[in-house]
Amino acid sequence: MSDSPPPPPPPPSDGVPPPPAAPVAQQAAGVPAAGYAAPLPGKRRSAGLVILLTIVTCGIWTIVWSFQNGDELKRWSGQGLGGVAYLFITLLISPVTMFLLAGEVEQRYRDDGREPPITTIWGLWFLLPIIGNFVWYLRIQSAINDYWTAHGQTNDPSL
Repeated sequence: MSDSPPPPPPPPSDGVPPPPAAPVAQQAAGVPAAGYAAPLPGKRRSAGLVILLTIVTCGIWTIVWSFQNGDELKRWSGQGLGGVAYLFITLLISPVTMFLLAGEVEQRYRDDGREPPITTIWGLWFLLPIIGNFVWYLRIQSAINDYWTAHGQTNDPSL
């Protein structure tokens, strides 16, 4: 079966125009369907500030951060877990978030036809106590910021 559209119907013999073409079943990520507004790119965040808030709040900020990023990625692409799922996963089994979010960012890059700067395997940084988390947060936030910049986000990185 090919992905090419079916051939056009023969011209009507009775002078009645043909019915309109069927709508496209799936829209590309970030491309609005007719009549709908385009999703906005997510917010760029300062990796240093994310790490500082994580330390100051004894890890509570990671829950907020994972919710925000998961929600923005889901709204943008229509794929993935979404913010609420990341909130619960981070609360219950936080190391899993490191693999899932890295995998989602990797997939967004691949959907754009770009080589991802981070892959799912980067989640293994959680095995290296303390410094592994810092490395992971710096890399994942940098990859997310670069992704949003490529899609037109111009905000100053903050929370």
